[in-house]
Parts: sequence; structure tokens; C-alpha cells
Amino acid sequence: MSTTIPVIVSGGFDDLKSKDLRFLQEASRLGDLTVLLWPDATLQKISGKPPKFSLAERSYFLGAVRYVSKVVQADAGADFNALPDNLRAEIWADFAPTQNAAREKFCVQNRIRYQVFTPDQLKGLPEPPPMPSAPGKKKIVATGCYDWFHSGHVRFCEELAALGDLYVIVGHDANIRLLKGEGHPLLSQEERRYVVGSVRHVKQALISSGEGWLDADPEIQRLKPDIYAVNEDGDKGGKREYCARNGIEYLVLKRTPAPGLPRRSSTDLRGF
Repeated sequence: MSTTIPVIVSGGFDDLKSKDLRFLQEASRLGDLTVLLWPDATLQKISGKPPKFSLAERSYFLGAVRYVSKVVQADAGADFNALPDNLRAEIWADFAPTQNAAREKFCVQNRIRYQVFTPDQLKGLPEPPPMPSAPGKKKIVATGCYDWFHSGHVRFCEELAALGDLYVIVGHDANIRLLKGEGHPLLSQEERRYVVGSVRHVKQALISSGEGWLDADPEIQRLKPDIYAVNEDGDKGGKREYCARNGIEYLVLKRTPAPGLPRRSSTDLRGF
């Protein structure tokens, strides 16, 4: 029988960002982390507008976060300042966006520890350690900006992870500006690496150190991957020829969303 402490976090987690991932990371250090995810109607009641991403899409993304053991969808109309009777918890972890006295009172009444993380405790972007893997697996690299990480990126990583150990190399800030122009990237290279590295399908996220469309060349030469994977939009910049010269299998995936989810584009989400 497991002795791991059951930890619960509860929230909407619409448009998951690095601050949310930092919170989930710290909460997971307390024990086995379950996310009680609010339905769309609850988010609309709180904010007065529908969520940017549906319950299904939010649940899919959260389920891919390496710090989360399980995602449970809350019932419609449930009290978002209480936990359901059938969900065992010894700790309810919370942070500034959702912390309130009603939750603290509920925890006192039910003998649950209410652990609130302060902004100072969630500072920084610690690089997630490489995910474990079995020996002998193929090495796969993927490159890109990953400026607004969304469910389409998660799906891309999920498909590649089924083929071997996935290393994602995010473009450094100066190179992204060179390729995409001013206003890019939206997030710093450290933040983008942190977000990508928080996905369980990614063995390790790195930052490129070269220039141009092949800015990841120094990292690729060091990793010596078996496969270089891109999606249809990324099939450019001499990558195919680069792989032929270096004896690397070149793999182009179609941009296919997870079943039941919409196709996403960082450009569309940013409004460019």
C-alpha cells in the first residue's frame, strides 16, 4: 500500500503558463498530486466569460504535465472552495490567484493541511531534470520557438515520445527575433525551455546556441540523435539537407491535434 501523501490542487488552469507550472511543480514536492479541474461553467461564473480553452483541452494539457499524477474533472455546480467527499486529500495546495479564507476554513473543518505557496516560493525557472528512460531507445530532436505552448505542441511531443527519447531544443531569443522579427519571442528562452521541459513526453529541453534555421546544430552535434522531427510548418531552412549530410533520419509529422481537440497555432493565439 502506497504511503505517498495525497495532495490536491483545485482550479481552472485556463491557458497554462509558467507560473501555473511552477505552482504544480512545488505542490508535487509535497506528495502525489491530483488536479481537481473546474468545468467551463465554473470558470465562466467566476470571470464572466467563457474559458479560452475547453475542459477537454485543459484536461489533456494538464495530464501531460510531469508534476501531475492525475486529473479529476469537478462536477458542474460544485463549490470551488471545497473538495468532493470522494477525493482523498491530506494537503490542499494553493497559491495567490485562488487562495481564500473559505478554503482555509474548509481545511480546518476537515483536518486537511492548507498549504499556500507565496510568490517568493514560486520564483525562478528551475530546469527540470531529464526524464528517466529505458536504455537503448532512439534519440529524437525537435526544434522551434514554442512561444505560446498549447495542446498542439503537447500532441506533437506525445507522438514523438512514442518513438524514443525526445529532446526539444528551443530557439534562443536573438535568433527568434532574427527569423520572426521584432515582437518575438513573447517569452524568454529560459521560460520557454522551462515550459517545454515540464511536459512528461520531453526527456529534456535545451536552448539553442547557433544561428539561423539550423541554430540547434551545436546541440544536435553533441546529442547525436537518430531522428530530427519537424511538423509541416517547420519543414524548411535546409533541415532536410542537413540531416542527409549528417546521417540523421528526417521525419515530418502532419499537424494533427489530439482526438476531439481543435487545431492550434501559436501565431493565431498571439494574434499575428
